[in-house]
Amino acid sequence: MNRTQLKRSSILRMALAGSDASDPDVSEETFLLRAVRIAAVVVLYWFVSITMVFLNSYLLDNRDLDAPLFVTFFQCAVTVGLCWVMQLLSGMCPRLIDFPAVRFDVKTSREVLPLSVVFIGMITFNNLCLKYVGVAFYTVGRSLSTVFNVLLSYGILRQTTSLRALMCCGVILGGFWLGVDQEGTAGSLSWSGVFFGVLASACVSLNAIYTKKVMPAVDGNIWKLSYYNNINACVLFLPLILVFGELGRVAAFSRLTDLGFWGMMTLGGLFGFAIGYVTGLQIKYTSPLTHNVSGTAKACAQTVIAVVYNSSSKSLLWWTSNMMVLGGSSAYTWVKSLEMQRSPSNDPQDLAKEKLLPGEKGSLGV
Repeated sequence: MNRTQLKRSSILRMALAGSDASDPDVSEETFLLRAVRIAAVVVLYWFVSITMVFLNSYLLDNRDLDAPLFVTFFQCAVTVGLCWVMQLLSGMCPRLIDFPAVRFDVKTSREVLPLSVVFIGMITFNNLCLKYVGVAFYTVGRSLSTVFNVLLSYGILRQTTSLRALMCCGVILGGFWLGVDQEGTAGSLSWSGVFFGVLASACVSLNAIYTKKVMPAVDGNIWKLSYYNNINACVLFLPLILVFGELGRVAAFSRLTDLGFWGMMTLGGLFGFAIGYVTGLQIKYTSPLTHNVSGTAKACAQTVIAVVYNSSSKSLLWWTSNMMVLGGSSAYTWVKSLEMQRSPSNDPQDLAKEKLLPGEKGSLGV
């Protein structure tokens, strides 16, 4: 009798729990669906990120329009417009689109302003680096953000760094100097591009620090922060465009009425907005560590694509410099993730904010 009751109760539990515990096919299907979903998210992230970098390179390499500040300003304006569109669509289809309702508040805008100043420096120097060095050397030229993370964390926050993490930074520095040396040997080195790359790396690190400081002002919502950041940037860019004489260059541009040109400009802003979404999506469906590993692999693929596309011939030492930068960045991410696992008081999302690889800070500055 007891045996029969046990058998019946076990069957009942299985029926209530569903068939995934008893049916290996369903379990396998669930795993496959999860794997396909993750693969799709990673592919989407790679596509958006790589396309954005090449698109920005194309726009900034336009010899007829030497106005990088205007290009960046326009992309920020597109981001603000897309935020308004997303709010409208979220109100119409709340089940499909989740976007916070944002009303402009002067007090909040003023609180975000210090971050916006750093944000402007970050996206401007980032685009100037891309303009002068091209996509192939972009990964190396913008590789010092991790090193600046360590320096600024100690200088501003008084946070010390482990010896293993410092060794990873040493590998990155070595790869950076080797890459600069090899570009010089090949005769394609742009010191302006290297200078702007170093400044962009410093601003990326400052941006991560200031983002943490101003997050409470926007209720911890990254989309609200993006909205206020880009509105402030649009206002601050206007006097800069006037001071650097870009308004006259834009007015004299021969393709000012060309819809194709404005279409490409708008597309650049669209991809800049999209990178913030797909970055968050990849972290959501994988992890901050996996996101950074994916970013490292993406940067490697991006460099290879640029070299093949331009039919360039690079030396073994040039490729070694890239591998040192990417290897050092990956090792740093791995070391920091181990340290965070040992220290549960740390926010696991800090890793994602602290180490976004070159190219993830494009026009949106995510």
